[in-house]
Amino acid sequence: MNIWLKYLITAGLVVISEVAKRSDRLGALFSSLPVMTMLVLFWLFFENRPPEKIANHAWYTFWYVVGTLPFFLIFPFLLPKFGFVLSLSASMVFTLVLFYLYCLLVKQLGIFLL
Repeated sequence: MNIWLKYLITAGLVVISEVAKRSDRLGALFSSLPVMTMLVLFWLFFENRPPEKIANHAWYTFWYVVGTLPFFLIFPFLLPKFGFVLSLSASMVFTLVLFYLYCLLVKQLGIFLL
C-alpha cells in the first residue's frame, strides 16, 4: 500500500479525535462511522478478493456490532460512579458475557459468530 495513503488515513483518525475534544456529538458521529470496515472492504476489493468474501465481512461485522453495543450503554452509566479504569474494565467484562449470550441466541437463527 502506498505510504502516503497510510499517512492520510492516520491523519484522518487524528482529526476525528480532535473533533471529539471539541464537540461530544460531532466526535461521536464521526467515530460511529464504520471507517475501519470501509477501509477493509476497499482493501479486500483492491486485492481482488471474491465478492463472497467481501460480503461475508460486511455481514459478520453487522452481527458483531449489534452484539457489542451494550458496552456503549454500560460504560457511561458506570463512569461517574467508579472512575475510568474500573468502569472500562467492568463494561468490557459485562459486554463479553452479554456477547456470549447473544451468540447463543443468534446461533438459534443459524448465525454462528463463535
